[in-house]
Amino acid sequence: RHLREESIMNSTERTHYWQQYIEHWRDTGLSGAAFCKQQSLSYHQFVYWRRKLEGTDDATDTERTPTSGFARVTQVAASPLSDDLTLKLPGGMAITGLHAGNVDLLGAILRQL
Repeated sequence: RHLREESIMNSTERTHYWQQYIEHWRDTGLSGAAFCKQQSLSYHQFVYWRRKLEGTDDATDTERTPTSGFARVTQVAASPLSDDLTLKLPGGMAITGLHAGNVDLLGAILRQL
């Protein structure tokens, strides 16, 4: 079904419709925004239904994919051994060794997130 048809569905059909898309999204490994673009879905509706179907609206839940497109940034004490930058991502992944000499690489990485 296309999004235009969603307006004529009853509540149960609408829930099932979005549940199928969200299950499919989980299998793709894509970000929510990329999946919605690929499927011609409203990203805001996708976020609403994902939160509703997960039964939580806790924005601090690190197991979920961030919905805002932004990540929390914190400052840590400088290491005396290195001037490199470390980018820590949700889920425990970290990218290390970034510095002024490879700032273009950092930009390319951030555009992919």
